[in-house]
Amino acid sequence: MRDNDMLEKEEIFSKVLRAGRRTYFFDVRSTKANDYYITITESKKFTEEDGSYHFKKHKIYLYKEDFAAFSEILEEMTNFVINEKGEEVISERHQKDFKRESFTTEESSSSTESFTDVSFDDI
Repeated sequence: MRDNDMLEKEEIFSKVLRAGRRTYFFDVRSTKANDYYITITESKKFTEEDGSYHFKKHKIYLYKEDFAAFSEILEEMTNFVINEKGEEVISERHQKDFKRESFTTEESSSSTESFTDVSFDDI
């Protein structure tokens, strides 16, 4: 049997989560004994200075005997993060704070006596 045929036979059910530069693949696969397990793959895109890019992948294999404990700990961890930090993404909050700080800095510098008025017609 060819490798491609084996891969097609293994994949039972799949879902994809695209998250910016990261993509998560959730796949149900079949063992040789025809039992199921889950793979979770994170694929992250890295862009080089010359514009070329490559992907780095990390994979987790999750077997049925670990589903309950894995699910319980994952729920506990996600609840902890949300309870401690809320659902807002820090980078989004940082952008809002940065814009607010920039606006405040612009206001204070425009009201400062040492501000120099520059006319771009002179350049």
